[in-house]
Amino acid sequence: MKSVAALLLVGMLILWTELPTGSAWSCPPVRIVCAMHNPPNQCYTDRQCPRYHKCCPSFCGRKCLSRRSTLPISYA
Repeated sequence: MKSVAALLLVGMLILWTELPTGSAWSCPPVRIVCAMHNPPNQCYTDRQCPRYHKCCPSFCGRKCLSRRSTLPISYA
C-alpha cells in the first residue's frame, strides 16, 4: 500500500513539473542588442510585473511587456 502511494505521489510530481506556468504566450525575439555593458532591468521575474504582463528580455535590459493583441486591426 505504501509503494502505491509513493508511486502516485511521484507521478503527480512529474505531471506537476510538466504543466505550463500559466502564461500561454512567450517573449518576442530580440533582434537588436544594446551596446551598454550592463543595461538596467525593470524586472527579473514575471511576478514583478503587473497583471497580464511578462518579464521579457528587450534590446536593452529586461522589461515588463504586455501581450500583443490577437485581433486584426483595420485602419480603413
